[in-house]
Amino acid sequence: MQGSRLSQQQTVADLARAMDLIAPERLAEPWDNVGLLLGSSERALDGPVILTIDLSDAVVDEAVAARAAALVVYHPPIFAPVKRVSDQSALGRRLVRLGAARCAVYTPHTALDAAGDGLADWLADTVLDESLAQPTTPTTPSRPSRAGSDRRALRPAQVQPATEQVKLVTFLPEANADEARLALASAGAGRIGDYEACSFTSAGTGTFFGNPGTAPAAGRSGQLERVAEVRLEMVCSLKALPIALQTLRRFHPYQEPAIDVVTLLPKPERTTGAGRRLMLDRPVQIEELAGRVRRRLGLGVVHLARASAPGVTGRVSVIGVCPGSGGELAEAALADGCQAFVTGEMRHHDVMAMTAAGLHLILAGHTNTERGFMPALAERLRPMLPGVDVRVSARDADPLAAITA
Repeated sequence: MQGSRLSQQQTVADLARAMDLIAPERLAEPWDNVGLLLGSSERALDGPVILTIDLSDAVVDEAVAARAAALVVYHPPIFAPVKRVSDQSALGRRLVRLGAARCAVYTPHTALDAAGDGLADWLADTVLDESLAQPTTPTTPSRPSRAGSDRRALRPAQVQPATEQVKLVTFLPEANADEARLALASAGAGRIGDYEACSFTSAGTGTFFGNPGTAPAAGRSGQLERVAEVRLEMVCSLKALPIALQTLRRFHPYQEPAIDVVTLLPKPERTTGAGRRLMLDRPVQIEELAGRVRRRLGLGVVHLARASAPGVTGRVSVIGVCPGSGGELAEAALADGCQAFVTGEMRHHDVMAMTAAGLHLILAGHTNTERGFMPALAERLRPMLPGVDVRVSARDADPLAAITA
């Protein structure tokens, strides 16, 4: 009986799989460091899984005291190259303590930003909700209806399955097409999702002129020949391409087969990627929008930078949003027709440039645009990890404190 219970015990690998369903690692920015950063994937989740924005000393104290099995840390604590992990640095001390406690660390960061129903969509919901009836705080998540809103990523994710990196194209008699198709499929070509041996054929006429010494499979050398052929197309991964080409030449009936290798571009996903562009049902004054963001995030203050370009008014309906530090997306928002941009923070000179270009800016504070999503993330993880205590950190806090005295 004990062995049966152990076999059903959730592990860090299960946590990683659940997080990858919520925030696929493939959506992370190329410069980011996401996934399991510390610990064993086989470690049992026999203690709490604690969600936090930052890996502070206070959060490490909390995790060790709670005998946590894992931390989901939004900001990657291991980001720049680390030459040593010891108690001679603040990060080293935290990692050493967590390692000694066998507490794993998983980070989703920009993958969670980009994912559908992730952080960017949560922040967009904050902007869209006009009722202001239920402020979103770290303990009371709210998810308003998206009915009537037009929403898309400011920078759509570029998705390319590994099996669809190139397309193999060849031309051969129809009688030989099935054999070549099956041979290519056995070499790894023609895989699209859960389907195999995917291909397309179209009929046409091929021509050739065989020089002396050639031995054409149809017709004669020394004269222009026309042959009824089909065009056979199959996708393929770069990894499988060498063996697929070797296999195709082996099963192709021609002495010199015509083979094209076409590079395929990634496909943009409109609903995933960095930032969001959305349209309000009714235009609002920029001050009203700033107040809405402040109340919905449960903040005492947000910062508004009004656009100063000639002819720009304070009435807005097309909004860009990006959690955290969104300066690199502000220009994309402006180019995509946004009249206002909501994010956590931007550099001073970027603020000056964007407002001069005609974009209103609402800056709510870096982690203020992130931390409120943690309860919603916990709600999504709990049914995916039955029996596991998934909780939001009680010690995670904004490192910046407002002094009013």
